[in-house]
Amino acid sequence: MLINVKTHAQTQMIDITSQVQHAVKESGITDGLVHVYSMHTTAAITINENADPAVEADILKTINKVIPFDDQFKHMEGNSAAHIKVSLFGPSEIIPLENGLLILGTWQGIFFCEFDGPRNRKVNVKIIPG
Repeated sequence: MLINVKTHAQTQMIDITSQVQHAVKESGITDGLVHVYSMHTTAAITINENADPAVEADILKTINKVIPFDDQFKHMEGNSAAHIKVSLFGPSEIIPLENGLLILGTWQGIFFCEFDGPRNRKVNVKIIPG
């Protein structure tokens, strides 16, 4: 199943936990693994705290400081920083599924991480029965 994500900033973290849970419900599969995969080389998936938006802001502030957008990169498209950030974060996460629910910690959420926006993006959600 595909989830469409519209981003509004160059770097942004969007909590997609509810969309992933909806995809699980629609599948009818109740137990197994859920693979959440960004179909882009400049956008990642991560799991982190979703209770305090300051965490997202701190993550983006830090990653943008460590890997600045303008650092004399050679890639002619001008988005090397985004490619590097995705390589550090990773394009996917796997979440256990039990009784139709994603098994996440109390404060955990699934985030789509935009590093080259704003754009219209796609996330693939694959539910593997088990």
